[in-house]
Amino acid sequence: MVEIKNLTLGTEEISVRGETLKIFFPAKLEEIFQGDPFLEVEKFPFWAKIWEASLILADYVATLEPPKRILELGAGLGVPSLVAAKFGHDVLATDYEELPLEFIKLSAKENNLEVKTKILDWRNPDLSQKFDLIIGSEVVFRKSLFEPLIELFKNYLEDEGEVVLSHPSERKRVLIPFLYEAQKYFKVLTSIRKLKSKEETVEIILNKLLKIK
Repeated sequence: MVEIKNLTLGTEEISVRGETLKIFFPAKLEEIFQGDPFLEVEKFPFWAKIWEASLILADYVATLEPPKRILELGAGLGVPSLVAAKFGHDVLATDYEELPLEFIKLSAKENNLEVKTKILDWRNPDLSQKFDLIIGSEVVFRKSLFEPLIELFKNYLEDEGEVVLSHPSERKRVLIPFLYEAQKYFKVLTSIRKLKSKEETVEIILNKLLKIK
């Protein structure tokens, strides 16, 4: 198990649909990454921040009638998973490495929530069940992942289920080709959400994928 106690922890409160949660995150990036972020982009811990796309996705899952079996991919700090659990859903939060999952466990304990966690490689997903909802924020970032993601959706989404993805609008260059491939197997619906802060307004693309029958 990762010794999260050796890291400096920060907390941030988020509010979604009238519910407030405390989210833990690594306060000092240098404790978890010592490389050059420009030369080692693959290893940079982008997961260590609460991104706007995850807040938009969390707001969406909070509107769904519980209980649903939910799988989150690339969960990072797990904001959508934690919010889903708060609103009565059965949640499995997954990531490629263990450290972010330890932060999810810590946040779940702090907020008295039950969230299952699992290390998951999209290229070789060892999942034992199908899900009513598969979610992910900023998970489409490389063409080589298109096929593994689509295959995972095909194999582990219930026939009447849905995939919901959220990405900042600047990801269009990689997101549009992915959706073009996905529409061979799924009906793709798109909406635009905006998240306002004191500094700026961020535009988030929310995609819903439904199995073609």
